[in-house]
Parts: sequence; C-alpha cells; structure tokens
Amino acid sequence: MIPYIEWIAIHLGPLTLHVWGLFVALGFGLGAFMAGKMAERRDLKKKVIYDLVGWMVIAGMVGGRLGHVLFYEFAFYAADPLAVLRIWEGGLSLFGGIFACIATGVWYLRKNKLDIWQYADVAVFGLPFGLWIGRVGCFLIHDHPGTATSFAMGIEYPDAVIRHDHGMYLSINGLVLALLFLYLAKKNRPVGFYIATFAVWYGIVRFFLDFFRLLDVKYLSLTPGQWFSLLLVAFGCLTWYRLLKSEINK
Repeated sequence: MIPYIEWIAIHLGPLTLHVWGLFVALGFGLGAFMAGKMAERRDLKKKVIYDLVGWMVIAGMVGGRLGHVLFYEFAFYAADPLAVLRIWEGGLSLFGGIFACIATGVWYLRKNKLDIWQYADVAVFGLPFGLWIGRVGCFLIHDHPGTATSFAMGIEYPDAVIRHDHGMYLSINGLVLALLFLYLAKKNRPVGFYIATFAVWYGIVRFFLDFFRLLDVKYLSLTPGQWFSLLLVAFGCLTWYRLLKSEINK
C-alpha cells in the first residue's frame, strides 16, 4: 500500500503556488524540451516546436477545461459558472486538451506553411514526458480517486478506504511510454510513427483504467475518456496502416 500524500499549495509569503498547476507547467516544459531535441535530430526548426508548444499551452488549458465542463460536470458548473475559472482546483480533460491542441497546431503550421505531419510527430514525441510530470500534480491533489481495491499500489484515502489513484497510474504510464520512446528513438523512425504509437498505447491504457474510476459520468456505460480512447485507438491504427502501406509501396 502506498501512503496518502497530499500537497495542494506552496506558500511563499504573499505568493501562493498551486502544486497542480506547477507540475502541469513543468510537464509542458519537459515535453517541449524533448520535442525540441527530436526536432534537431530530424533537421527541423526547434524554434517552431517551442512556438507551437506555447500556443498549445493556451489551447490545452482552454480545451481541457471546456472538455471537463461539458462532458464531466456540466450540471455543477451550470449551477456555479464562476467555478469554471477556478482552474487551480483541478478539472481538465486530457482529451479536450488534445483536440484543442490538434486544431491549434494544424492552424499554426498551415499558417506558417510548414509540414503538419513532420512537426506533429515531433511534438507527440515529447508528450509522454509532459504527461509523466503533469500527472504527478494530479496524484498530489488526488483529483482522480478510483474504486476500492486490495491492489498493492492502492492508496489509503482519508476515509480509510484503499483506492486506485488514477493520477499516479497515468503518471507511471507516461513515464513508461517516455522510456519506450527513448528506446525507439535509437533508430530513425518514419514520420507519423510516434503519433500512431502514442495514440494506440495511450488509448488502450486509458480505456481500461477508466473502469476503475470512481466519480466519472457515463454515456452508454462508458466514460467520456473511454469513448475518446476508442477514437484515439482507431486513429492510431489508421495511421499505422498508412505507414505500413507506404513502406510496402517503396
């Protein structure tokens, strides 16, 4: 059993840093750094990646918040609209953030007449690193409690119930995928490889983990995250098919 560790804020005199937001920011920073390294390796412009990530920070926060509000707790926010602005309390949908980032990235790259697949693949390479660190913030504020469990990695919550903790699981998943990407990067990979790998891996893991979430709303017996996971896996498989077809036709 893992002890319950809660860390909400850091108080520096009159300044208060919210731990969740701090780790999300650190995650974006690490993800951008690793994507920049891959951009250099592929002879792409690292500055483009950094500029792109800057736009994605904004898009990810706005899209993530709207996704959470619309698909997870609409009734709560409808009753208290100002709560939408209290983003430091947690409450972001990763999939809402991903879709907003995709739309923003396509807009930015098209506007600057850059290859969308080339730069998107590099950006996705850095994504697991960001998720690894960012989800530590979710673990520390425990905003994704799971169902009761006797699993060795369960956490004893203040109500004395040992539960799954999805912030911790998703952080570990990000770390494992980041290490896998580092291993795979030892060889040159075709454009789209990291997009396909991330989509299939993350979609499958998230789909099964959501069965152990405690508070999620469900639509036709599945959580919003599970429906989006299915879309992600389908997109990843389609991308893999295109890559294999391209290799065969060479």
